Amino acid sequence: MKSQNKPKRGLKKKRYIIPVTLILILIALRLYLPIIVKDNVNKVLAEIPGYYGQIEDIHISLIRGAYVINGMYLNKVNAKTQIPFLKFPKTDISIEWKSLLSGNIVSEIIMYNPEIIYVKEDQSIAAKEPDVNDWTKALTDLVPIDINHLTINNGKLAYVELNTDPNIDLQFNTLYLKADNLRNVKENERVLPSPITATAISIGGGEVKLNGNLNIIKEIPDMDVSFSLENADIKALNPFTRHYSGIDFEEGQFGLYSEIAIADGYFKGYMKPLLKNSKLIGKDDGVLGVIWEGFVGFFKFVLKNQSTDTIATKIPMEGDLNNIKSGILPTIGGIFKNAWISAFKGEIDDEIEYKDAFIDEDLSRK
Repeated sequence: MKSQNKPKRGLKKKRYIIPVTLILILIALRLYLPIIVKDNVNKVLAEIPGYYGQIEDIHISLIRGAYVINGMYLNKVNAKTQIPFLKFPKTDISIEWKSLLSGNIVSEIIMYNPEIIYVKEDQSIAAKEPDVNDWTKALTDLVPIDINHLTINNGKLAYVELNTDPNIDLQFNTLYLKADNLRNVKENERVLPSPITATAISIGGGEVKLNGNLNIIKEIPDMDVSFSLENADIKALNPFTRHYSGIDFEEGQFGLYSEIAIADGYFKGYMKPLLKNSKLIGKDDGVLGVIWEGFVGFFKFVLKNQSTDTIATKIPMEGDLNNIKSGILPTIGGIFKNAWISAFKGEIDDEIEYKDAFIDEDLSRK
């Protein structure tokens, strides 16, 4: 009897060895997987022409179908500063389950505190000039599944010039952006299927809003969006206006309103800048500064709408994306219209629609 039981015990042991071995292999792969993914991402970043970058670590959640990239940055080779061009402290990339339930395999991305800082002195280095498509494609390739939803929490966009005195630092802070249905997994018949909204605080404390709809599936994305910037303290623009026009402001508010439509690479829209309650000459200006600003101030008085204390115009823009032209005469006429006929309102005019960018009759029928 004992001799008959021995083979059975051996079979039982073999029966457990295989599943235990598989479990151990899966555990080892799970522990080593973040290292493999991290090395692959760093390799992708290292191979972007003209740029260098890396990530700190990666956390993977197999149950959620997600991975989190921590501490990613990208900068230009031979940059004069140590300010990262792209800085993404935390990026959560996961499967979008609501689309998976409807049979579509797409991903969603949530970015926390991302920063894009364009330092002119870094980006204008004349070494091997990289193509913007190189780094945008590389970053997109880090996501193995098409992106359908994007959320940005507390982002920052900035343009910096360091060779000016004082330095120019134009920025949008506390940026919150949401873009949905980017791969058009629902409402497939809509021409612009992807809604986008964003808010931010500009330099000078201005309130920024963006709303619209996109179609980014096309090689040249179609869109119909509106943008507004309101109640920014114009003194915050002094480093920029002094460097490029030799004037600065003692007080006032700045606003900017715009609508744009793009269809098959054809662009139509406008920009409407507006200055309100602005005052040029400051007490600390030198003699030449006072003379120049007094000269500018004279034209400011002539071109200002006295009842609303605003200087404004409307700049129409239209054309192929490779050759956008702004209307010079309408822009100048807009200044006089605001001053002497009817003051421009500090709001979006709601006069540009997606169909306004149609130049092809077949497109209008579609």
